[in-house]
Amino acid sequence: MRLVLLGPPGAGKGTQAQFLTKRLGIPKISTGDMLRDAAERGTATGLKAKTFIDEGHLVPDDLILEMVWERLGQPDAAAGWLLDGFPRTVGQSAALDRWLREQDEKIDGVVDLQVDDDEIVRRISQRRVCPQCHATYHLSMCPPSASEVCDACGNKLETRQDDRAEVVRERLRIYHERTEPVVNYYLAQELLIPIHGDRPVEEVTEAILRGVQKARDQRGPRPPTPGP
Repeated sequence: MRLVLLGPPGAGKGTQAQFLTKRLGIPKISTGDMLRDAAERGTATGLKAKTFIDEGHLVPDDLILEMVWERLGQPDAAAGWLLDGFPRTVGQSAALDRWLREQDEKIDGVVDLQVDDDEIVRRISQRRVCPQCHATYHLSMCPPSASEVCDACGNKLETRQDDRAEVVRERLRIYHERTEPVVNYYLAQELLIPIHGDRPVEEVTEAILRGVQKARDQRGPRPPTPGP
Protein backbone atom coordinates (compact mmCIF):
# COMPACT_ATOMS: atom_id res chain seq x y z
CA MET A 1 0.00 0.00 0.00
CA ARG A 2 1.24 3.47 -0.92
CA LEU A 3 -0.20 6.39 1.02
CA VAL A 4 0.43 10.12 1.31
CA LEU A 5 -0.33 11.86 4.63
CA LEU A 6 -1.20 15.55 4.29
CA GLY A 7 -2.13 18.18 6.84
CA PRO A 8 -0.77 21.36 8.41
CA PRO A 9 2.21 21.25 10.80
CA GLY A 10 1.02 20.03 14.19
CA ALA A 11 -2.04 18.21 12.83
CA GLY A 12 -0.68 14.91 14.15
CA LYS A 13 0.85 13.47 10.98
CA GLY A 14 3.91 12.10 12.76
CA THR A 15 1.86 10.40 15.47
CA GLN A 16 -0.59 8.92 12.98
CA ALA A 17 2.24 7.77 10.72
CA GLN A 18 3.72 5.73 13.59
CA PHE A 19 0.40 3.98 14.27
CA LEU A 20 -0.45 3.45 10.61
CA THR A 21 2.88 1.97 9.60
CA LYS A 22 2.63 -0.58 12.42
CA ARG A 23 -0.92 -1.52 11.45
CA LEU A 24 -0.19 -1.68 7.73
CA GLY A 25 3.34 -3.11 7.84
CA ILE A 26 4.89 -0.40 5.67
CA PRO A 27 7.72 2.07 6.44
CA LYS A 28 7.11 5.70 7.35
CA ILE A 29 9.09 8.02 5.13
CA SER A 30 9.32 11.48 6.68
CA THR A 31 11.16 14.24 4.86
CA GLY A 32 11.30 16.20 8.11
CA ASP A 33 13.08 13.34 9.87
CA MET A 34 15.47 12.87 6.96
CA LEU A 35 16.34 16.57 6.85
CA ARG A 36 16.83 16.93 10.61
CA ASP A 37 19.02 13.82 10.63
CA ALA A 38 21.11 15.24 7.78
CA ALA A 39 21.42 18.56 9.64
CA GLU A 40 22.54 16.82 12.86
CA ARG A 41 25.13 14.83 10.91
CA GLY A 42 26.38 18.06 9.35
CA THR A 43 25.92 17.01 5.73
CA ALA A 44 25.94 19.74 3.09
CA THR A 45 22.27 19.10 2.28
CA GLY A 46 21.33 19.08 5.97
CA LEU A 47 23.10 22.34 6.82
CA LYS A 48 21.60 24.12 3.83
CA ALA A 49 18.11 22.84 4.66
CA LYS A 50 18.45 23.86 8.31
CA THR A 51 18.43 27.54 7.44
CA PHE A 52 14.99 27.12 5.83
CA ILE A 53 13.59 24.88 8.59
CA ASP A 54 14.64 27.21 11.43
CA GLU A 55 12.79 30.11 9.80
CA GLY A 56 9.64 28.07 9.13
CA HIS A 57 10.13 28.09 5.34
CA LEU A 58 9.75 25.18 2.94
CA VAL A 59 12.98 23.49 1.88
CA PRO A 60 13.49 23.95 -1.91
CA ASP A 61 12.42 21.08 -4.14
CA ASP A 62 15.89 20.31 -5.45
CA LEU A 63 17.04 19.50 -1.90
CA ILE A 64 14.02 17.31 -1.21
CA LEU A 65 13.46 15.27 -4.36
CA GLU A 66 16.82 13.52 -4.53
CA MET A 67 16.50 12.43 -0.89
CA VAL A 68 12.95 11.11 -1.44
CA TRP A 69 13.74 9.11 -4.59
CA GLU A 70 16.74 7.50 -2.91
CA ARG A 71 14.63 6.53 0.12
CA LEU A 72 11.70 5.19 -1.93
CA GLY A 73 14.13 3.00 -3.84
CA GLN A 74 15.36 1.16 -0.75
CA PRO A 75 14.35 -2.51 -0.29
CA ASP A 76 12.02 -1.98 2.71
CA ALA A 77 9.85 0.36 0.60
CA ALA A 78 9.39 -2.08 -2.29
CA ALA A 79 6.00 -3.33 -1.07
CA GLY A 80 4.66 0.06 -0.01
CA TRP A 81 5.21 3.17 2.10
CA LEU A 82 3.59 6.08 3.86
CA LEU A 83 4.88 9.55 2.95
CA ASP A 84 4.78 12.04 5.85
CA GLY A 85 5.61 15.65 4.97
CA PHE A 86 5.90 15.09 1.22
CA PRO A 87 4.68 16.30 -1.23
CA ARG A 88 4.20 19.86 0.05
CA THR A 89 3.77 21.65 -3.27
CA VAL A 90 1.96 20.91 -6.53
CA GLY A 91 5.37 20.71 -8.21
CA GLN A 92 6.44 17.99 -5.78
CA SER A 93 3.12 16.17 -6.34
CA ALA A 94 3.65 16.19 -10.10
CA ALA A 95 7.24 15.00 -9.64
CA LEU A 96 5.99 12.12 -7.47
CA ASP A 97 3.43 11.17 -10.14
CA ARG A 98 6.17 11.06 -12.77
CA TRP A 99 8.41 8.94 -10.53
CA LEU A 100 5.54 6.53 -9.82
CA ARG A 101 4.76 6.15 -13.52
CA GLU A 102 8.39 5.26 -14.13
CA GLN A 103 8.08 2.55 -11.45
CA ASP A 104 4.68 1.42 -12.79
CA GLU A 105 3.10 2.19 -9.41
CA LYS A 106 0.19 4.28 -8.11
CA ILE A 107 -0.86 5.99 -4.89
CA ASP A 108 -3.63 4.13 -3.04
CA GLY A 109 -4.89 7.16 -1.12
CA VAL A 110 -4.07 10.65 0.16
CA VAL A 111 -5.13 11.28 3.76
CA ASP A 112 -5.82 14.94 4.61
CA LEU A 113 -5.73 15.59 8.39
CA GLN A 114 -7.79 18.69 9.13
CA VAL A 115 -7.19 20.73 12.33
CA ASP A 116 -7.96 24.41 13.16
CA ASP A 117 -4.97 26.81 13.08
CA ASP A 118 -5.40 28.05 16.68
CA GLU A 119 -5.46 24.48 17.94
CA ILE A 120 -2.29 23.74 15.99
CA VAL A 121 -0.42 26.69 17.54
CA ARG A 122 -1.51 25.52 21.00
CA ARG A 123 -0.40 21.96 20.29
CA ILE A 124 3.00 22.77 18.85
CA SER A 125 3.92 25.42 21.42
CA GLN A 126 3.59 22.72 24.10
CA ARG A 127 5.80 20.19 22.33
CA ARG A 128 9.20 19.43 23.88
CA VAL A 129 12.06 17.24 22.67
CA CYS A 130 15.09 15.70 24.35
CA PRO A 131 18.34 16.91 22.73
CA GLN A 132 20.08 13.68 23.76
CA CYS A 133 17.77 10.77 22.87
CA HIS A 134 15.24 12.73 20.72
CA ALA A 135 12.22 11.54 22.76
CA THR A 136 9.19 13.78 22.15
CA TYR A 137 6.70 14.97 24.78
CA HIS A 138 3.65 17.22 24.92
CA LEU A 139 3.07 19.22 28.11
CA SER A 140 -0.68 18.57 28.19
CA MET A 141 -1.23 15.37 26.18
CA CYS A 142 1.95 13.38 26.86
CA PRO A 143 3.96 15.15 29.60
CA PRO A 144 7.23 13.90 31.13
CA SER A 145 7.08 12.52 34.67
CA ALA A 146 9.21 15.42 35.94
CA SER A 147 8.66 18.95 34.66
CA GLU A 148 10.66 19.66 31.47
CA VAL A 149 12.98 16.64 32.06
CA CYS A 150 13.28 13.58 29.79
CA ASP A 151 11.99 10.36 31.37
CA ALA A 152 14.48 8.25 29.41
CA CYS A 153 17.80 10.00 30.01
CA GLY A 154 17.17 12.85 32.45
CA ASN A 155 18.23 15.66 30.13
CA LYS A 156 16.43 19.01 30.17
CA LEU A 157 13.83 19.15 27.40
CA GLU A 158 13.95 21.81 24.73
CA THR A 159 11.56 23.61 22.38
CA ARG A 160 12.57 22.99 18.80
CA GLN A 161 13.50 26.15 16.91
CA ASP A 162 10.68 25.57 14.41
CA ASP A 163 8.15 24.99 17.23
CA ARG A 164 8.24 28.61 18.47
CA ALA A 165 4.79 30.26 18.17
CA GLU A 166 5.91 32.90 15.67
CA VAL A 167 7.59 30.26 13.51
CA VAL A 168 4.48 28.05 13.69
CA ARG A 169 2.31 30.94 12.46
CA GLU A 170 4.71 31.43 9.55
CA ARG A 171 4.66 27.70 8.78
CA LEU A 172 0.85 27.78 8.74
CA ARG A 173 0.82 30.81 6.44
CA ILE A 174 3.09 29.00 4.02
CA TYR A 175 1.02 25.83 4.32
CA HIS A 176 -2.18 27.62 3.35
CA GLU A 177 -0.44 29.42 0.52
CA ARG A 178 1.59 26.61 -1.02
CA THR A 179 0.48 23.23 0.35
CA GLU A 180 -3.31 23.55 0.35
CA PRO A 181 -3.24 23.51 -3.48
CA VAL A 182 -1.84 19.98 -3.13
CA VAL A 183 -5.14 19.02 -1.48
CA ASN A 184 -7.01 20.25 -4.56
CA TYR A 185 -4.51 18.44 -6.80
CA TYR A 186 -5.36 15.07 -5.24
CA LEU A 187 -9.05 15.94 -4.90
CA ALA A 188 -9.15 16.30 -8.68
CA GLN A 189 -7.61 12.82 -8.97
CA GLU A 190 -10.28 11.42 -6.59
CA LEU A 191 -7.57 10.23 -4.22
CA LEU A 192 -8.28 12.54 -1.27
CA ILE A 193 -9.49 11.09 2.06
CA PRO A 194 -10.45 14.01 4.39
CA ILE A 195 -10.14 13.19 8.10
CA HIS A 196 -11.13 15.40 11.07
CA GLY A 197 -7.97 15.36 13.21
CA ASP A 198 -9.10 17.18 16.36
CA ARG A 199 -10.13 14.10 18.39
CA PRO A 200 -8.39 11.29 20.28
CA VAL A 201 -5.45 9.71 18.48
CA GLU A 202 -6.98 6.22 18.39
CA GLU A 203 -10.21 7.55 16.85
CA VAL A 204 -8.26 9.36 14.14
CA THR A 205 -6.25 6.21 13.34
CA GLU A 206 -9.38 4.09 12.96
CA ALA A 207 -11.05 6.77 10.83
CA ILE A 208 -8.03 6.81 8.52
CA LEU A 209 -7.99 3.03 8.15
CA ARG A 210 -11.72 2.99 7.38
CA GLY A 211 -11.28 5.80 4.86
CA VAL A 212 -8.41 4.09 3.10
CA GLN A 213 -10.27 0.79 2.87
CA LYS A 214 -13.42 2.50 1.59
CA ALA A 215 -11.42 4.35 -1.07
CA ARG A 216 -9.75 1.13 -2.22
CA ASP A 217 -13.11 -0.70 -2.33
CA GLN A 218 -14.67 2.07 -4.42
CA ARG A 219 -11.82 2.02 -6.94
CA GLY A 220 -11.77 -1.76 -7.12
CA PRO A 221 -8.69 -3.94 -7.74
CA ARG A 222 -5.79 -2.56 -9.70
CA PRO A 223 -5.41 -3.82 -13.26
CA PRO A 224 -2.54 -6.29 -13.64
CA THR A 225 0.83 -4.85 -14.55
CA PRO A 226 1.46 -5.36 -18.30
CA GLY A 227 4.06 -7.97 -19.14
CA PRO A 228 7.29 -7.28 -21.03
